[in-house]
Order: sequence, then structure tokens, then C-alpha cells
Amino acid sequence: MLTVTVDERAIIDEIITKNQVCYVGMIDEDGMPYVIPMNFGYEGDIIYLHSAQEGSSIRALEKNPNVCITFCTEPQLTYQNKEVACSYRMKGGSVICRGKVVFEEEYSEKVKALDITMKQYSSRSFTYSEPAVKNVKIWKIVIEEISSKVFGVPHPNSRNYKDQLEF
Repeated sequence: MLTVTVDERAIIDEIITKNQVCYVGMIDEDGMPYVIPMNFGYEGDIIYLHSAQEGSSIRALEKNPNVCITFCTEPQLTYQNKEVACSYRMKGGSVICRGKVVFEEEYSEKVKALDITMKQYSSRSFTYSEPAVKNVKIWKIVIEEISSKVFGVPHPNSRNYKDQLEF
């Protein structure tokens, strides 16, 4: 079983959209790594996040807007031979995105970001009160770099490689 770099956008999109949360890494005000789990919206090459208007992450991002966002599927235990301990692996997929946070302030763009975020969690349409939209902080991240790997899968040249990419 191998870890394989994946370039196919359909697989990358599947890994991202199967997640309920992403992990957002940044540098805090003291220059230390800071990672938080967040709900997200994803469309094209843009990730949307939302938060309160103030807080330690907002202060950190005002100093340094660079972020690293990680998505990972639920790992599944797999093995080549159940009698051989060394053949046990975790199967799954991960995506790492890098970009810069831009805080979206325009009302209609905030509503659009909220709609995209809610599509990640529900097929319903939603309406938002004006105070709710005005009081939410929308983070817009255009993906500048993206990489993806699947792990615990057979060699890409094997017969059942494509079958093993489903998460």
C-alpha cells in the first residue's frame, strides 16, 4: 500500500466536499503556529470561512493573512494480509491549500459566501437577517497552491487502483 500524489481535480474536489470541517493554520500574534477547525464553503478555487468580527485569529490574520487549510477524509483501516502487522495501513485522502485571507465586507458578497457555505451542509435555501450578515466576518481565500495525496492505496498501475480511490 502506498501514498500517492493526486492531481485529478475530481478526486481533490471529492476529498474536500466530503469534509464537515477544515483545519486552518496561521501564525498567531506571537509568531507561533495556530490551527483551528472551521466550517467552510468551497466553490471553484475559493474557500470561504466565517467567524466573529473579533478574536485572536482575526488579529493574527490582520498581521499575516497567509493560511494553510487542510482537509482529510475519515481514515479507514486497511491491510494487505491480516496476519502481517506491517501490512496494516490507514486509507484516506488529504488536500492542503495555501492562500491569503481577504475579509469580504460587501453585503451581497457576504450573502453569496454564506450560501456557498450552507451548500456544504444542506440542500436547502436560506435567508439571512441583515444584522446576521453585517455581524459575521467572511474570510475569502483564493487557493494559490493545492496539493493532494491518497494513502493506503495500491500502486497506481495495479488493476484495482481506481476502485480504491473512493472514500
